[in-house]
Amino acid sequence: MIKVIWGDEWDPLLARDEKGLLVKRMNEVVDGQYQKYVVMPGGYIREHFFGGHPELRDMVTHLSDEKLKKLRRGGHDPEKVYAAYAAAMKCHGKPTVIIAKTIKGYGLGEVGEGRNVTHQQKKLNEDELRAFRSRFGIPISDDEVAKAPFYRPAENSEEIRYLRERRAALGGYVPSRPVESARLETPGLADYVGFIEKSAGREVSTTTGAVTLMASLLKDKRVGKYIVPIVPDESRTFGMDPLFKQCGIYAHTGQLYEPVDSDQLLYYREAKDGQILEEGITEAGSMSSFIAAGTAYASHGVPMIPMFIYYSMFGFQRIGDLIWAACDCRARGFLLGGTAGRTTLNGEGLQHQDGHSHLFAMAYPTVKAYDPAFVYETTVIMLDGMRRMYALGEDWIYYITLYNENYEMPQMPAGCEEGILKGLYRLKDVEAVSPPVGGGALPRVHLLGSGTILREVVRAADILAQRFGVSSTIWSVTSWKELRRDAQECRRWNMFHPEAAPRTSHLERHLGSQDGLFVAASDHVRAVPEQLDPWIPGGLFVLGTDGFGRSETRGVLRRHFEVDAECVAVATLSRLAARGAVGSHVVAEAIRTLGVDPDKIDPASA
Repeated sequence: MIKVIWGDEWDPLLARDEKGLLVKRMNEVVDGQYQKYVVMPGGYIREHFFGGHPELRDMVTHLSDEKLKKLRRGGHDPEKVYAAYAAAMKCHGKPTVIIAKTIKGYGLGEVGEGRNVTHQQKKLNEDELRAFRSRFGIPISDDEVAKAPFYRPAENSEEIRYLRERRAALGGYVPSRPVESARLETPGLADYVGFIEKSAGREVSTTTGAVTLMASLLKDKRVGKYIVPIVPDESRTFGMDPLFKQCGIYAHTGQLYEPVDSDQLLYYREAKDGQILEEGITEAGSMSSFIAAGTAYASHGVPMIPMFIYYSMFGFQRIGDLIWAACDCRARGFLLGGTAGRTTLNGEGLQHQDGHSHLFAMAYPTVKAYDPAFVYETTVIMLDGMRRMYALGEDWIYYITLYNENYEMPQMPAGCEEGILKGLYRLKDVEAVSPPVGGGALPRVHLLGSGTILREVVRAADILAQRFGVSSTIWSVTSWKELRRDAQECRRWNMFHPEAAPRTSHLERHLGSQDGLFVAASDHVRAVPEQLDPWIPGGLFVLGTDGFGRSETRGVLRRHFEVDAECVAVATLSRLAARGAVGSHVVAEAIRTLGVDPDKIDPASA
């Protein structure tokens, strides 16, 4: 640690400070008072800084008030700063930090030096410019100073020669990053058909599916050594303990202790060549590692693949600034928001129940946000993400929410890959079993769902078909954001190309010509699906998890937020009644028979 606190004008005074009185005075004055000294005349400094002790006052009797005013802080003494940097460069084997004390607005004089001026002050008047010129000895005449000309030393001057030498040593005048970067041969979907088929019929969570896929990719000779698993703390929560044995946890010193779980097969194994970055309880530190790995393709020519898995609640909400920075510096990689959903991670109250990370993700231009319900969807998304980022070299960050609810995974429908990646595909049709309520033909309803709540949507379709004679089509929405991005891009292109054949978005191609009505539900706030409303015929009626969470069972939470199958069914019948397709008495009867309390508390205001 090198501190550059005082300029060289203080050196003679410190040399005379045999009793340490000056150092004591320096240490006892707080920063706010030091700022006050900057804007006050030398007489004030003499009285208030040195005047409290006779020996200190005597120490500066030979200095005029003007000299006292010009005693510099260390950060404004070029020789001191140079000496500190030279010392830092000679230090090897450990990091060195230089702390340099400076003054806000240094050199601006009365207009801004040490003063809390508004940031809207952009210009100096002629007197202020002249004072600045004189303060730093800039060779501009009084006649020219009012024009605020740009001063450039002569081409053969020492300053210009030095600057040119330094720029040449740094490789040029403008910082650059490679346009082309190293590419990888990434595995395709054909390589993982067996993995997808094996998941069908098993009761697992999408978190387990993603971590199992990660473990398989780590063994892949094409990409395995480039993958950087990153986890803040909860490795076992995400089922990552098999990776302890397979890859090890990176520790530059190796294993220095006997883990408490050393008697287990999957013990907490640290190693110098470990591949997992277990960062401790710090999402910020983990995200910093993500940025370092995610930009390695440009910084080091090595296309690293960070896979950062964490509690989804602690991502965009807690470290959104760092995720924005990652986007800004064109980082690539996977953000895996584990234990997602406001009703799915039950029992842990408000702290962990995320229902809004997808809302935040809408604002990040290079983030592709997905909310898959099934292992095959997660697999398709992750493999295509690797292809786009590392085989094609595209700058994206894939945000994928994962759930900790175990349920039976279905077979992958044929031909759904494109829909999964674009954000929506037709999952299945559910035809009415009982006669239509009211006796007449009813419009077909379209039920949209994502994540674990898609299963509530499927169950709602069965209720509607069996008890109310309503036929429906179920749509799996893997990405609300990608649907919106595509629809907006088409709308913008059509606006600027009025004479060309209009483009049609994926959402409009599949839903634009559909008759009936549209109801959506997810484990996220209503604003997430509502972003599709402008492109849905007749509008989209949305159910979501607005409001705070609670420590309850999943079923109770889903009823509280009105996203369970019964509430989806009631919402659908309500929309049918609004269209005049059924009577209002049908909705009232459904509310009663499905056990929904019409006077329950509004979760959005709870």
